[in-house]
Amino acid sequence: MIGGMGPLEITVLVGIFFVLFGAERLPKMANALGRSKGEFQKGLTETTQLGDLSRTTADLEAGGRTPEQLRAE
Repeated sequence: MIGGMGPLEITVLVGIFFVLFGAERLPKMANALGRSKGEFQKGLTETTQLGDLSRTTADLEAGGRTPEQLRAE
């Protein structure tokens, strides 16, 4: 079950989408939705990585040392 919906509810929703958008436009819309989701996840990952980088830079500016500097001691 997806979000509390059973197979009958999902089948009805897919049927409604076919009626509203047509069999020709539905695959294009699904493809665009998949690409949008991928771009969103890519941006989320990049933002997380940049956040880690800025935190490291702020630590260094505050007098902290990198792990490489600590290993060298």
